[in-house]
Amino acid sequence: MIPSPFDYVRATSVDEALAALAEHGDDAKLLAGGHSLLPLIKLRLATPAVLVDIGSVPGLSYVRVEGDEVAVGAGTRHFELERNETARAEVPLLAHAASRVGDPQVRHKGTLGGTVAHGDPASDLPTALLALGGDVVVQGPSGRRAVPVTEFFLGFFETALEPDEMIVELRVPRTAGAGWGYEKFTRRENDWPIVAAAVVDGRVALANMGGAVLRATATEEALAAGASIADAAALADEGTSPVADMHADQEYRRHLARLLTRRALSSAAA
Repeated sequence: MIPSPFDYVRATSVDEALAALAEHGDDAKLLAGGHSLLPLIKLRLATPAVLVDIGSVPGLSYVRVEGDEVAVGAGTRHFELERNETARAEVPLLAHAASRVGDPQVRHKGTLGGTVAHGDPASDLPTALLALGGDVVVQGPSGRRAVPVTEFFLGFFETALEPDEMIVELRVPRTAGAGWGYEKFTRRENDWPIVAAAVVDGRVALANMGGAVLRATATEEALAAGASIADAAALADEGTSPVADMHADQEYRRHLARLLTRRALSSAAA
Protein backbone atom coordinates (compact mmCIF):
# COMPACT_ATOMS: atom_id res chain seq x y z
CA MET A 1 0.00 0.00 0.00
CA ILE A 2 0.97 3.64 -0.41
CA PRO A 3 1.55 5.45 2.91
CA SER A 4 -0.43 8.55 3.78
CA PRO A 5 1.38 11.88 3.22
CA PHE A 6 3.80 13.09 5.88
CA ASP A 7 6.38 15.81 6.44
CA TYR A 8 10.03 14.90 6.97
CA VAL A 9 12.41 16.46 9.49
CA ARG A 10 16.06 15.42 9.67
CA ALA A 11 17.35 16.02 13.18
CA THR A 12 21.04 16.75 13.72
CA SER A 13 21.00 16.48 17.52
CA VAL A 14 18.97 14.93 20.34
CA ASP A 15 17.75 18.39 21.35
CA GLU A 16 16.56 19.07 17.81
CA ALA A 17 14.69 15.75 17.70
CA LEU A 18 13.04 16.46 21.06
CA ALA A 19 12.06 19.93 19.90
CA ALA A 20 10.33 18.42 16.86
CA LEU A 21 8.47 15.95 19.09
CA ALA A 22 7.39 18.79 21.39
CA GLU A 23 6.21 20.88 18.44
CA HIS A 24 4.20 18.20 16.68
CA GLY A 25 3.07 16.05 19.62
CA ASP A 26 1.30 12.80 18.80
CA ASP A 27 1.49 13.59 15.07
CA ALA A 28 5.25 12.95 15.07
CA LYS A 29 7.19 9.69 15.02
CA LEU A 30 10.92 9.11 15.34
CA LEU A 31 12.63 7.29 12.48
CA ALA A 32 15.90 5.44 13.13
CA GLY A 33 16.55 2.34 11.01
CA GLY A 34 12.92 2.24 9.90
CA HIS A 35 12.47 -1.54 9.78
CA SER A 36 9.79 -1.46 12.47
CA LEU A 37 8.01 1.79 11.62
CA LEU A 38 7.99 1.87 7.82
CA PRO A 39 6.02 -1.38 7.35
CA LEU A 40 3.34 -0.03 9.70
CA ILE A 41 3.20 3.21 7.71
CA LYS A 42 2.90 1.34 4.41
CA LEU A 43 -0.01 -0.66 5.82
CA ARG A 44 -1.46 2.56 7.30
CA LEU A 45 -1.43 1.01 10.75
CA ALA A 46 0.57 4.11 11.69
CA THR A 47 -0.18 7.46 10.06
CA PRO A 48 2.26 10.06 11.42
CA ALA A 49 2.01 13.56 10.00
CA VAL A 50 5.72 14.15 10.65
CA LEU A 51 8.68 11.77 10.55
CA VAL A 52 11.67 12.93 12.59
CA ASP A 53 14.77 11.18 11.24
CA ILE A 54 17.37 10.57 13.98
CA GLY A 55 19.49 8.18 11.94
CA SER A 56 22.30 10.73 11.55
CA VAL A 57 22.27 12.18 15.07
CA PRO A 58 25.88 11.95 16.31
CA GLY A 59 26.86 10.38 19.60
CA LEU A 60 24.15 7.70 19.76
CA SER A 61 26.19 4.73 18.55
CA TYR A 62 28.64 3.20 21.04
CA VAL A 63 29.32 0.25 23.33
CA ARG A 64 31.44 0.93 26.40
CA VAL A 65 32.07 -0.41 29.88
CA GLU A 66 31.10 1.93 32.72
CA GLY A 67 31.75 0.36 36.11
CA ASP A 68 29.65 -2.77 36.55
CA GLU A 69 27.54 -1.98 33.49
CA VAL A 70 27.81 -1.86 29.73
CA ALA A 71 26.33 1.26 28.15
CA VAL A 72 25.01 0.92 24.60
CA GLY A 73 23.91 3.92 22.59
CA ALA A 74 20.37 3.77 21.26
CA GLY A 75 21.59 4.38 17.71
CA THR A 76 23.86 1.33 17.74
CA ARG A 77 22.92 -0.87 14.82
CA HIS A 78 22.40 -4.59 15.22
CA PHE A 79 25.42 -5.56 13.13
CA GLU A 80 27.63 -3.21 15.18
CA LEU A 81 26.40 -4.81 18.39
CA GLU A 82 26.91 -8.38 17.20
CA ARG A 83 30.50 -7.65 16.10
CA ASN A 84 31.58 -5.37 18.93
CA GLU A 85 34.35 -6.98 21.00
CA THR A 86 33.23 -5.31 24.23
CA ALA A 87 29.67 -6.54 23.78
CA ARG A 88 30.82 -10.05 22.90
CA ALA A 89 33.04 -10.21 25.98
CA GLU A 90 30.89 -8.43 28.56
CA VAL A 91 27.28 -9.12 27.47
CA PRO A 92 27.53 -12.09 25.08
CA LEU A 93 23.78 -12.81 25.26
CA LEU A 94 22.99 -9.37 23.83
CA ALA A 95 25.59 -9.65 21.07
CA HIS A 96 24.31 -13.10 20.12
CA ALA A 97 20.67 -12.00 20.09
CA ALA A 98 21.65 -9.12 17.78
CA SER A 99 23.16 -11.66 15.38
CA ARG A 100 19.80 -13.50 15.21
CA VAL A 101 17.73 -10.48 14.15
CA GLY A 102 16.32 -10.76 10.64
CA ASP A 103 18.88 -10.88 7.85
CA PRO A 104 22.07 -8.89 7.10
CA GLN A 105 20.12 -6.06 5.45
CA VAL A 106 17.94 -5.64 8.53
CA ARG A 107 20.90 -5.85 10.91
CA HIS A 108 22.77 -3.14 8.99
CA LYS A 109 19.88 -0.68 9.32
CA GLY A 110 17.96 -1.59 12.48
CA THR A 111 18.97 0.04 15.78
CA LEU A 112 18.79 -1.18 19.35
CA GLY A 113 16.84 1.87 20.50
CA GLY A 114 14.33 1.55 17.69
CA THR A 115 13.67 -2.11 18.47
CA VAL A 116 13.18 -1.37 22.17
CA ALA A 117 10.91 1.63 21.51
CA HIS A 118 8.79 -0.46 19.13
CA GLY A 119 7.86 -2.83 21.97
CA ASP A 120 7.07 -5.87 19.83
CA PRO A 121 6.45 -8.91 22.09
CA ALA A 122 7.98 -11.12 19.37
CA SER A 123 11.39 -9.48 19.28
CA ASP A 124 14.87 -10.86 19.90
CA LEU A 125 16.68 -7.95 21.55
CA PRO A 126 13.96 -6.89 24.01
CA THR A 127 13.82 -10.52 25.16
CA ALA A 128 17.57 -10.59 25.76
CA LEU A 129 17.46 -7.22 27.52
CA LEU A 130 14.67 -8.38 29.82
CA ALA A 131 16.76 -11.39 30.85
CA LEU A 132 19.81 -9.20 31.41
CA GLY A 133 18.03 -6.51 33.41
CA GLY A 134 19.37 -2.96 33.63
CA ASP A 135 17.81 0.31 32.51
CA VAL A 136 16.41 2.04 29.46
CA VAL A 137 17.65 5.64 29.54
CA VAL A 138 15.21 8.09 27.95
CA GLN A 139 15.46 11.82 27.41
CA GLY A 140 12.67 14.37 27.26
CA PRO A 141 11.94 18.02 28.05
CA SER A 142 12.76 17.48 31.73
CA GLY A 143 16.07 15.77 31.06
CA ARG A 144 17.05 12.11 31.34
CA ARG A 145 15.48 9.36 33.39
CA ALA A 146 16.29 5.67 33.73
CA VAL A 147 13.44 3.17 33.46
CA PRO A 148 14.19 -0.38 34.68
CA VAL A 149 13.84 -2.70 31.72
CA THR A 150 11.52 -4.85 33.85
CA GLU A 151 9.09 -1.89 33.91
CA PHE A 152 9.55 -0.65 30.35
CA PHE A 153 7.51 -3.12 28.26
CA LEU A 154 3.87 -2.59 29.28
CA GLY A 155 1.80 -4.37 26.63
CA PHE A 156 1.32 -5.02 22.93
CA PHE A 157 3.51 -2.34 21.25
CA GLU A 158 3.16 -0.32 24.46
CA THR A 159 6.11 0.95 26.50
CA ALA A 160 6.84 3.40 29.30
CA LEU A 161 8.23 5.89 26.75
CA GLU A 162 6.29 9.19 26.75
CA PRO A 163 5.33 10.82 23.40
CA ASP A 164 7.84 13.65 23.96
CA GLU A 165 10.74 11.36 24.90
CA MET A 166 13.30 9.30 23.01
CA ILE A 167 15.56 6.45 24.05
CA VAL A 168 19.20 7.53 24.17
CA GLU A 169 20.94 4.62 25.90
CA LEU A 170 20.59 1.09 27.25
CA ARG A 171 22.52 0.07 30.36
CA VAL A 172 22.91 -3.61 31.24
CA PRO A 173 24.94 -5.45 33.90
CA ARG A 174 28.22 -6.97 32.81
CA THR A 175 27.77 -10.75 32.62
CA ALA A 176 31.19 -11.91 31.47
CA GLY A 177 31.65 -15.47 32.74
CA ALA A 178 27.96 -16.01 33.53
CA GLY A 179 26.12 -18.86 31.84
CA TRP A 180 23.70 -17.79 29.13
CA GLY A 181 21.56 -19.28 26.38
CA TYR A 182 19.25 -18.08 23.63
CA GLU A 183 16.86 -20.30 21.71
CA LYS A 184 14.11 -19.37 19.29
CA PHE A 185 11.77 -21.17 16.94
CA THR A 186 10.90 -19.67 13.55
CA ARG A 187 9.39 -20.80 10.28
CA ARG A 188 12.30 -19.23 8.40
CA GLU A 189 15.67 -18.12 9.76
CA ASN A 190 14.99 -14.40 9.30
CA ASP A 191 11.45 -14.44 10.75
CA TRP A 192 10.32 -13.06 14.08
CA PRO A 193 10.35 -15.83 16.69
CA ILE A 194 7.16 -17.80 17.16
CA VAL A 195 8.57 -18.25 20.66
CA ALA A 196 12.03 -17.43 22.06
CA ALA A 197 13.75 -17.96 25.41
CA ALA A 198 16.69 -15.98 26.76
CA VAL A 199 18.59 -17.14 29.85
CA VAL A 200 21.40 -15.51 31.81
CA ASP A 201 22.54 -15.89 35.40
CA GLY A 202 19.32 -17.60 36.52
CA ARG A 203 16.96 -15.14 34.79
CA VAL A 204 14.64 -16.31 32.02
CA ALA A 205 12.74 -14.14 29.52
CA LEU A 206 10.26 -15.23 26.86
CA ALA A 207 9.16 -13.70 23.56
CA ASN A 208 5.69 -14.06 22.07
CA MET A 209 4.10 -15.55 25.17
CA GLY A 210 1.93 -12.54 26.01
CA GLY A 211 1.25 -8.91 25.14
CA ALA A 212 4.87 -8.02 25.94
CA VAL A 213 8.14 -9.84 26.43
CA LEU A 214 7.99 -11.34 29.93
CA ARG A 215 9.97 -13.13 32.59
CA ALA A 216 9.33 -16.81 33.33
CA THR A 217 9.09 -16.16 37.06
CA ALA A 218 7.94 -19.66 38.00
CA THR A 219 11.03 -21.11 36.33
CA GLU A 220 13.30 -18.56 37.99
CA GLU A 221 11.84 -19.31 41.42
CA ALA A 222 12.20 -23.06 40.87
CA LEU A 223 15.85 -22.66 39.87
CA ALA A 224 16.53 -20.51 42.94
CA ALA A 225 14.98 -23.25 45.09
CA GLY A 226 17.33 -25.86 43.61
CA ALA A 227 15.06 -27.50 41.03
CA SER A 228 16.59 -29.36 38.11
CA ILE A 229 16.69 -27.78 34.67
CA ALA A 230 13.98 -30.13 33.42
CA ASP A 231 11.65 -29.43 36.35
CA ALA A 232 12.20 -25.68 36.23
CA ALA A 233 11.71 -25.50 32.45
CA ALA A 234 8.44 -27.40 32.77
CA LEU A 235 7.06 -24.31 34.55
CA ALA A 236 8.11 -21.80 31.88
CA ASP A 237 4.61 -21.18 30.54
CA GLU A 238 3.02 -20.59 33.94
CA GLY A 239 1.41 -17.15 34.12
CA THR A 240 1.74 -16.53 30.37
CA SER A 241 -1.04 -15.69 27.91
CA PRO A 242 0.10 -16.67 24.41
CA VAL A 243 -2.11 -15.83 21.45
CA ALA A 244 -3.27 -18.20 18.73
CA ASP A 245 -2.52 -17.15 15.16
CA MET A 246 -1.67 -18.59 11.76
CA HIS A 247 1.75 -19.74 13.03
CA ALA A 248 0.84 -21.55 16.25
CA ASP A 249 -2.03 -22.14 18.64
CA GLN A 250 -1.77 -21.42 22.36
CA GLU A 251 -0.86 -24.95 23.43
CA TYR A 252 1.90 -25.24 20.83
CA ARG A 253 3.40 -21.96 22.03
CA ARG A 254 3.27 -23.25 25.61
CA HIS A 255 5.07 -26.40 24.50
CA LEU A 256 7.71 -24.30 22.72
CA ALA A 257 8.22 -22.11 25.79
CA ARG A 258 8.96 -25.16 27.94
CA LEU A 259 11.16 -26.80 25.31
CA LEU A 260 13.18 -23.70 24.40
CA THR A 261 13.64 -22.73 28.04
CA ARG A 262 15.05 -26.18 28.77
CA ARG A 263 17.45 -25.89 25.84
CA ALA A 264 18.54 -22.37 26.83
CA LEU A 265 19.06 -23.40 30.45
CA SER A 266 21.10 -26.38 29.33
CA SER A 267 23.28 -24.12 27.17
CA ALA A 268 23.75 -21.76 30.11
CA ALA A 269 24.82 -24.64 32.35
CA ALA A 270 27.25 -26.15 29.84
